Amino acid sequence: TYNIASKHITSISLLHKSYSLSTSNKIGAIMKLFQLVHLQLFVLIFHALIPKIHGVDYRYFVAGGVCAAYSHGVTTPIDVIKTKMQADPKEYDKGILDAASKIVKENGPGVLLGGLGPTVIGYGVEGSAKFGIYEVLKPVFSKYIKEKSLAFLLASVTAGAAAALILCPAESVRIKVVTDKDYANKSFLAGLLKTIKEDGIFDMFGGFPAMIAKQVPYTMAKQVSFDIAAAFLYSLFKGSEQEMKWIVSVAAAALASVLACVFSQPGDMILTETYKGKTPGSFNQVCRNIMERGGFSEFFVGTQARLVHVGGIITQQLVVYDIVKQLLGLPATGSH
Repeated sequence: TYNIASKHITSISLLHKSYSLSTSNKIGAIMKLFQLVHLQLFVLIFHALIPKIHGVDYRYFVAGGVCAAYSHGVTTPIDVIKTKMQADPKEYDKGILDAASKIVKENGPGVLLGGLGPTVIGYGVEGSAKFGIYEVLKPVFSKYIKEKSLAFLLASVTAGAAAALILCPAESVRIKVVTDKDYANKSFLAGLLKTIKEDGIFDMFGGFPAMIAKQVPYTMAKQVSFDIAAAFLYSLFKGSEQEMKWIVSVAAAALASVLACVFSQPGDMILTETYKGKTPGSFNQVCRNIMERGGFSEFFVGTQARLVHVGGIITQQLVVYDIVKQLLGLPATGSH
């Protein structure tokens, strides 16, 4: 607490000094302070929750990391196509198959694996935090909230926010690798170092509001709907849960994939627009740019590709999550 208080005093001092700067530098200083305070608030919340969480089961974190790294990694080619369609909608305006053909013809098939390193590393860590925090916080919120679905929603919002913070650096590098020729064919480490050198560490978190806009709705729709749908399906198969567990897992995962895609599509568009330039754009300006370019429908550019991409990711991810959980001795989702 003393260290955090000291940092706040330092932050206030920095803000005071910023009044002598030019307008552009002043805005930059305020943005950095905003990001620093966001991080400190997250640390305070985490520290406040630790005493209330007993017997944390780290198997959820392991299962979440494995399923997220695997599912996002194998669907990298579709993600490359989707990201390019969103970054340059005028060039790739005839659907996913035409876009794929153009991309391969212009850059070779190897370009479809662009950003594989950042994807596997970033989503592996992010998935571990997202699934682990969600599972750990469900019983915590359930102690204070009788309505189970609301408790699950609050747990998913917290997990999504934590995942957004973790994922910012990896996602900024991934989008640059896919959309910026200066980053083409660079490894995750090389891209990360180049980004830090050119933009600084704070700029990698400049897209945090955009990441929140994507990750929170995505996490809520995916994990809560998977939990509720699986529990409902198990209630229909009383006495034959063991025989039906894989059907339940796949069916609940498929439903969750559609809901997660629809709920998080606008946030995904905002995220791509935020990071496709040399430096992250402000959240409000990015939203205005998208609206001016094509109205509200512009937020849903690339939805076709994303339905395939996200559907593939989530269906695989949640089924693999259930498999790994059971291999580690945990019950299947919705069965308890």
